[in-house]
Amino acid sequence: MSFSDIIYPFEWLVAWIMYLWHGALTAIGLPEASGWTWTLSIVGLVIVMRAALIPLFVRQIHASRKMQLIQPEMQKIQAKYKGKTDPESRQKMTEETMALYKDSGTNPFSSCLPIFAQMPFFFGLFRVLNSLDEIGSGAKSGIGPITQQVAAQAESSSIFGAQLSAQFLGTGGGLSVKLVTITLIILMSLTTFTTQYQLMRKNMPESALEGPFAQQQKMMLYLFPIIFAVSGVYFPIGVLIYWFTTNVWTMCQQFYVIRRMPAPGSAAEKAMQARRRKAGKSVDTPEETRERKHDAEMASELEAKGVISGQRQQPTSKKRAKKKGGPPPKSTSSSPVSEDRPKTDN
Repeated sequence: MSFSDIIYPFEWLVAWIMYLWHGALTAIGLPEASGWTWTLSIVGLVIVMRAALIPLFVRQIHASRKMQLIQPEMQKIQAKYKGKTDPESRQKMTEETMALYKDSGTNPFSSCLPIFAQMPFFFGLFRVLNSLDEIGSGAKSGIGPITQQVAAQAESSSIFGAQLSAQFLGTGGGLSVKLVTITLIILMSLTTFTTQYQLMRKNMPESALEGPFAQQQKMMLYLFPIIFAVSGVYFPIGVLIYWFTTNVWTMCQQFYVIRRMPAPGSAAEKAMQARRRKAGKSVDTPEETRERKHDAEMASELEAKGVISGQRQQPTSKKRAKKKGGPPPKSTSSSPVSEDRPKTDN
């Protein structure tokens, strides 16, 4: 079975979603031959795809939090083999790390799951847009509802003087195509960088900012914008619009999660609790209570398996501790002598 055979069902599905959105937009008065109508059809494709991927995104959040739970054990493994560069030690470190991932049911690449799930539709859209010229001229049969007439209309549509099927390195389009392409590539890179940056700086506890998991996140922070800049010149403008739109969805979705359901111990959680205390509201919302319960259940499960040595203490605000009748949380200062402990003379 060839790649074309594998990707064709996604081409067919992409064609139908775009066609239905185009029909809905023209029904409310947008010109059917306008490039902006077809652009909004691509945006509609993103909305449908990303809405369908929300359950996968929720799984990604839970997997990421489980990765944070095992960070203390990861740091123990790193400390055990610190300074050892011989092949045997490096192999044992890798084996113990992979065993920890297996026992805890975590995957260091879980953050990439939504991207991998989108790739077939991304390539499907790429092939649909690349085929518009041939379908419109009758040299190739249509894809689903994209008949010769529809393909010719979509092929001739443009935004800011650039056709949606044109490429930066293509033969046609001139300056308009290059300007639109460069603008979209810059916007794609900025939205990707912002998403990864707010994830690392706001939604990770300090313990998770060290080790291989953190290094992977840092690498993605700078690697993805470079990938977009290098590969973007080969893709049609319509694909770049899809890519930029899905980046905006990811950025907004991530912002909502970080603000409303931050990871325990992260800077975002402290900021959220400060906002709640300032407004005189309860520190935890029902959503956060459910997330904390889920985190505690995961920690208990990993502790029962012997994967982690003890369940992580969730951060507790003074207001919440007082409400429960317990003392306020103790200082986590690393100083060997507490400020409240009386000093003794030797």
